[in-house]
Amino acid sequence: MSAVNVTLQPRSVDPSVDHEIQAIVAGTLRETEVCTTDLAAAPWNFDSRPGYGPGSSMGDVIPVGSPRQGELPQEYREASEDELAERIRAAKETLGDRVVVLGHFYQRQEVVRHADYVGDSFQLANAAKSHPEAEAIVFCGVHFMAETADLLSGPDQAVILPNLAAGCSMADMASIDEVEECWEQLAEVYGDMSAQDADGRVPVIPVTYMNSSAAIKGFVGRNGGIVCTSSNARTVLEWAFERGHRVLFFPDQHLGRNTAKAMGVPLERMPMWNPRRALGGTTVEALADARVILWHGFCSVHRRFSVAQVEKARAEHPGVRVIVHPECPMEVVDAADESGSTDYIRRAIEGATEPTTFAIGTEVNLVQRLAAANPQHTIFCLDPVVCPCSTMYRIHPGYLAWVLEGLVRGEVLNRITVPSSVAEPARLALERMLAAKPPAGRVDVAAGSRVGEGAS
Repeated sequence: MSAVNVTLQPRSVDPSVDHEIQAIVAGTLRETEVCTTDLAAAPWNFDSRPGYGPGSSMGDVIPVGSPRQGELPQEYREASEDELAERIRAAKETLGDRVVVLGHFYQRQEVVRHADYVGDSFQLANAAKSHPEAEAIVFCGVHFMAETADLLSGPDQAVILPNLAAGCSMADMASIDEVEECWEQLAEVYGDMSAQDADGRVPVIPVTYMNSSAAIKGFVGRNGGIVCTSSNARTVLEWAFERGHRVLFFPDQHLGRNTAKAMGVPLERMPMWNPRRALGGTTVEALADARVILWHGFCSVHRRFSVAQVEKARAEHPGVRVIVHPECPMEVVDAADESGSTDYIRRAIEGATEPTTFAIGTEVNLVQRLAAANPQHTIFCLDPVVCPCSTMYRIHPGYLAWVLEGLVRGEVLNRITVPSSVAEPARLALERMLAAKPPAGRVDVAAGSRVGEGAS
């Protein structure tokens, strides 16, 4: 029997997670599950309720006083997807260079399609910084990202968050009061936190993940610390170890643990600090021997991924390439082939020269978009249940049209402003991160992409 050459046909994938959710709830896509049918409803149905929105973890309790979104005008609530798309396009055309729209990788496709830049939180903040001519920066992401954009943009630029209810449960897991209380307790164990030894090192250097409030970044800046991203966490930890005997890493325990472990720090020297327990739930002895003190925080989206899902992907797809985000639990990172930031995942897929099957452990909107943009590959989310980031999903094209048309009228809606008392030390912590360079030959941070120039 002679061999037959088979040409694989590109897979057609709808990049819209919302379309998939609507089909699941309508019963026309029975082979797929959604974590809650409430995701099929528009986010303004939940704006008046306290909480992170449909799809959030039951364990994620939103802090009292968190921002709430007021009622969206009826004309935007009743407009169709196509009508909203046309209104957004027309408003952007009218505004021209006066506005820059930024879209995070995890935003729904119906929003990302209108973004001038797509990237992770720090890439987008840098994109905002590179457009001093823009009067307004519309940040389609979550609250801490808009704060960071305000920190790095010009004083005359307005940063707008289309839905004020788009917060972040991980960022909320480390409040400024809890972090300051932790710092005071650590001072009782280590003594003067600013005292340098003969080598010029202090007892503890605080390191905060970008996914934290401006207040937390300000705390870090005031106390000799630094900010990190999932792309440059190793370089930042190296910077911190040069200046301190140990690191207090918050709010995401998994990024801290996975990064420090890869650097050779033993797990027994990474005690957990739970702010709801006396002395963080650890001991003086454990703290004395610590190299990295991990805050008891996590990303609810990335905590959904499991070793069982990795094993199932390998069993059903021999030769699959498994890539997960470093916010995933250590066991999942260890079971995967690779781990890296959202931009690392994007670049890994786009750099694959042969048709490949990818199982990806990160937010489903990015995974679906990558699958649609790279039909030569088979790309799927490790979690078979469709469950987008609940707070990213609060940004809807209805809100985007509303704030953009407000700008056309000369009205700035939902402006995010960081007080100067917080902004100055927070910028210092960000500047330290920018100044921390990886060793020659190692690149930790990837540049952001312009839509139409390689952005996913």
